[in-house]
Amino acid sequence: MEKEIKLKNKNVETYTDDMVKAIESDKGGLIKKIIHEEEEHEAQKKNLSPSSKRNKLFMLISFLLIFLGFVILIFFVIINDKINIVSTTPQATSIIFTDNTHFKIIDGFTKDKIVETVFNQVNNSKIKTGGVEGIYLTENNKVIGFKRFNTLIKSNLTTEQINLISDNFLLGDFKSGLNSISPNTGDLFMLLRVRSFSDIFPVMQSWENKMLYNLGGFFGVNITPDTNYLFTKNWQDSIVQNKNARVLYDNNGQVVLMYVFINDSYIVVTDSDLAAREVILRLASSQIKK
Repeated sequence: MEKEIKLKNKNVETYTDDMVKAIESDKGGLIKKIIHEEEEHEAQKKNLSPSSKRNKLFMLISFLLIFLGFVILIFFVIINDKINIVSTTPQATSIIFTDNTHFKIIDGFTKDKIVETVFNQVNNSKIKTGGVEGIYLTENNKVIGFKRFNTLIKSNLTTEQINLISDNFLLGDFKSGLNSISPNTGDLFMLLRVRSFSDIFPVMQSWENKMLYNLGGFFGVNITPDTNYLFTKNWQDSIVQNKNARVLYDNNGQVVLMYVFINDSYIVVTDSDLAAREVILRLASSQIKK
């Protein structure tokens, strides 16, 4: 037994002596290098450990930031539902100067609803006497042009005929204060820009048979037993404000509807001599300024 203990002690001493000799003989420092790398590896493991104080702090901050992000996201979702989105005012270029402008939304409207919208606006005009207001119909927050207008009211004008008329037209009313219905009621008009007199004259004449049917509702003329004859009555040549015109008169000689050739490029459709006069004056004024 004593022999075995002595042998073990001798082996330990031999192993220790060998390690000392190996370290002393390690000229390239390989063993020292291995030991150093092992120490660095242990230090790195300690730094990356979730149990280290620094990493615990980083994890806590990360969780707080994620939580804050969720709170902000929920806040904006809730607020967004409560915010009223203000639609921008549609852009429109008026052919003549207008004292006031009204934009009427007609998304999804039938012809009857469009007629009612315009008719109500004209009959409740807020402009001063002698003033003109422009009435612009809008779809998808955009002002509709003449082509779209004709499609919506199911006009009898063909595509070729519509192409002779500018898409930029003006619906409006003039407040004369002399309207037979009410002093607050305006006189509706439609101002069209055309390619030329020679091009548009036959188009307007061919439209006469259906013009009252297409536009009559806007001017308060509806198909009834008392008005049926007007839809087949012949139009007559006339002079309105020293301009060539075509006029539809009723049996009492009153103007039902007319269109006036202001010049080679413009036509005004209305049922009021006073409205025609005001549009002619304003158009002349705007052209002089240009």
